[in-house]
Amino acid sequence: MSESPMNTQRSALLESLARELLTATETLVPVAPLRDRVADMDLQDAYTIQSLQLEHHLAAGRVLAGRKVGLTSVAMQQQLGVDSPDFGYFFTDMVHHDGARIPATAFLSPKVEPEFGFVLKDTLHGPGITVEQATAAIGAVYPAIEIIDSRISDWDITLVDTVADNASCGAIAVGTEPLDIDPAHLGGIGCALVIDGHTLGRGTGADVMDNPVAPLAWLANVLGEQGVALEAGQLILPGSFTQAEPVTAGSSATADFGPLGSLTIHFTH
Repeated sequence: MSESPMNTQRSALLESLARELLTATETLVPVAPLRDRVADMDLQDAYTIQSLQLEHHLAAGRVLAGRKVGLTSVAMQQQLGVDSPDFGYFFTDMVHHDGARIPATAFLSPKVEPEFGFVLKDTLHGPGITVEQATAAIGAVYPAIEIIDSRISDWDITLVDTVADNASCGAIAVGTEPLDIDPAHLGGIGCALVIDGHTLGRGTGADVMDNPVAPLAWLANVLGEQGVALEAGQLILPGSFTQAEPVTAGSSATADFGPLGSLTIHFTH
């Protein structure tokens, strides 16, 4: 059965917006918010736009390194005025490590978030994945920082805007050594976000959906309904302990897990 003219027109519009975001990613020229450019835009529309970009990148030969869950803490939901998590993806060429020097000019308006980074030892294929199953699939827990960025002008976003824009993912930094912690007991683990020697936020694992493994199970189930698995070896970021904080050229950002370890990255001119 062929698409109705109205559905065909909507599909063409979503494809056009995906191309706009792809161009914005390359040129670092932001685009106007999307929410007012699609009639009654919903999350399905937004994830369609996101998926079209993913397909483009994979076709171009980029290698998927993992996925991120965002907006999983009250702090981040309040900061962006939303009430539900979202997810995006990142590629191997977006992953940095401890001590990395990252050009600030690679982003439009970057902010940083301290997070856990889960490396999976087992594949998770939902739906039906429990938190216990997700916990058992984690092979190692690393300190991580997500650099979020928005291809939408002035960070003027709602949930559908950020979802369409790959959940505002800019890049990822992950430690080279895992944290010596049991994935089953992450709720009490604390982390501070330190920028240029100043502590700008603190949180614990319990601030991330009450249990930071819960976003991993949630993601496995949402993707599983689409026939997509989280593969062994992938890196998954479950969301921030704190509000995101802006960085500029010359800034250094640290995710400080106290005696367990830390991760620091530097933004260059």
